[in-house]
Amino acid sequence: MLTAITDPEVLEYISKTESLYPANAVELGVDEQREAYAALCEAFREPRPDGLTISDETIDGPAGPIAQRRYVPQKHGRVTVVFYHGGGYILGGLDTEDDICAEIAARTHCTVVSVDYRLSPEHPHPAAYEDALAAARAALATGPIVLVGASAGGNLAAAVARALRGQKVRGQVLIYPALGGDLLGLPSYIEFAEAPLLTAEDVRYYQETRAGGPVPTDDVTFFPLAAEDFSGLAPCYIATAGVDPTRDDGVEYDRCLVGDGVEAYCAVEPRLPHSFLRARTSSHRARAAYGRIIDAIGEFATRKQRRGRSIGAIVSRMAARCGRAFGAVRSAFS
Repeated sequence: MLTAITDPEVLEYISKTESLYPANAVELGVDEQREAYAALCEAFREPRPDGLTISDETIDGPAGPIAQRRYVPQKHGRVTVVFYHGGGYILGGLDTEDDICAEIAARTHCTVVSVDYRLSPEHPHPAAYEDALAAARAALATGPIVLVGASAGGNLAAAVARALRGQKVRGQVLIYPALGGDLLGLPSYIEFAEAPLLTAEDVRYYQETRAGGPVPTDDVTFFPLAAEDFSGLAPCYIATAGVDPTRDDGVEYDRCLVGDGVEAYCAVEPRLPHSFLRARTSSHRARAAYGRIIDAIGEFATRKQRRGRSIGAIVSRMAARCGRAFGAVRSAFS
């Protein structure tokens, strides 16, 4: 069963999170939400690994400069990881997932660029998408990229992957992405409508705030699952949380990709809630899921030197390394 959270480590993570960012946070004003979210992220923040050169910079965007933070390991290849943070298109920035970006750089030996895209409601859609795309194009100017995003950032990564179809995008890694599955009536929006840390109503709130008006249900830059053709997209690894209304977004995206001939793999991580990356140091379940995400990023970044290996084989190796099966996984290659 994926639906029950009984693990004391995960329950403690949920309790700590809700003590800092209340379950009814969407009822607060945006400024209050941002203040609470920043405090939450700071409470879970881990020290940066040693051996990185980290700098803040700006690039030209469609509406002005876009802030970025660059993490460069001492030894690194040509592939750049372009990272899009979560926060429902309303919250977050360069600091809220700073430690995660630093860890990705250190563990994959890739340069990581974290993008401070414009937020709603001040900048409704398509502002975040336009900034995300501009940042990816800037990174492509120096070599191949891997697109990585968590939650709302997973939506942006998937939309950017479509816009850059046929270019040097080595892979997309989507972490509990919200891709528009509620519009398709996917079961997880009913099964986990009242899930801890993210409810179905929260998802609707974030969508409506991002839209700044009627939700554009047929816009693939808003809802990647609204597309009719997924052929030619970059290969994809998706990690969804087992107790999360957006769980089936990743499963459905995987099905669409594979149906149109794209290599993809979706892992449903059991008994974990949305935002489980913050629990990676306190929960063995989250730690193992995070390790698989890191391995997927690293595999895409070095893929040219590793021809012939499917994502299915890679994930089987990850599971074997962890010493156990890791949940309900649908593989195109099993």
